[in-house]
Amino acid sequence: MLSERRLEVLRAIVQDYVGTEEPVGSKALTERHNLQVSPATVRNDMAALEEEGYIAQPHTSAGRVPTDKGYRLFVDKLADVKPLTAPERRAIQNFLDGAVDLDDVVGRTVRLLAQLTRQVAVVQYPSLSRSTVRHVELLALAPARLMLVLITDTGRVEQRMVDCPASFGETSLAELRARLNSRIAGQRFPEVPRLVADLPDSFDADERGTVSTVLSTLLETLVEETEERLMIGGTANLTRFAQDFPLTIRPVLEALEEQVVLLRLLGEAKDSGMTVRIGHENAHEGLTSTSVVSVGYGSGDEAVAKLGVVGPTRMDYPGTMGAVRAVARYVGQILAEN
Repeated sequence: MLSERRLEVLRAIVQDYVGTEEPVGSKALTERHNLQVSPATVRNDMAALEEEGYIAQPHTSAGRVPTDKGYRLFVDKLADVKPLTAPERRAIQNFLDGAVDLDDVVGRTVRLLAQLTRQVAVVQYPSLSRSTVRHVELLALAPARLMLVLITDTGRVEQRMVDCPASFGETSLAELRARLNSRIAGQRFPEVPRLVADLPDSFDADERGTVSTVLSTLLETLVEETEERLMIGGTANLTRFAQDFPLTIRPVLEALEEQVVLLRLLGEAKDSGMTVRIGHENAHEGLTSTSVVSVGYGSGDEAVAKLGVVGPTRMDYPGTMGAVRAVARYVGQILAEN
């Protein structure tokens, strides 16, 4: 275990390196921070931190920089999440309150996160598998052609065309709509197949084919892979940190183009707490020089998706964690209100 003084020295090194982009020396530490010890003592502490792998000497200068291990300890023990100011909170609320639908909410969230953190922002659309049915609408387009509209508690709207085996009258359509909503409105998506399994049996024999066709379309909608959708923004922010990436930022950009990689980075929605992955904790080779800060968001107590940012390991962790957490909270409130 590191002594309290050495933890303070590590905290000071991380703060100075993130702020100045320059390796940090003992003289600068004693001048900038009230460590209450001599430069010689600070040098000894830095030597011990280097020996234990928390800081490293990038070249022959006297300065040191944090390692992945050093950043990990900083995040776990030393970083106080920086709360947003009242003007920042109002700006977030005003920006997100103007959203007109789910796509707009996600788009605004991506832009807002990228601006607040000056990193790459990634927002996952709410997962259908973790959502609740709000309403199913059935609209007649032709005697044997319907439109099925599925609306979730998170504001997601899925539309599908249904070609029926026979014409279906308005009275039958209204009856199907009513019976369907009475069974599944307010229910979680995984429960829907069981709840509608015997619904065709409650209709006349000549209508059961159409009812079964509508239900098949509904169930297909629930399991389609389109639920794993992401929006990404602020990639150009990486160019501001070119010096933080060995040789080139190309591997980072290539990794960010792969949706599967990004979904893996954000992690499972059920892990709704704040997650910070630093450097080599990211399994993808192209992202070992980055850190990922993510958190779950949702319309209730349970997360339905994740959002977060990707940036260099030399990151303002307290500020980034505070911004990500605040934005997730506001997005959850908007989904709940809508």
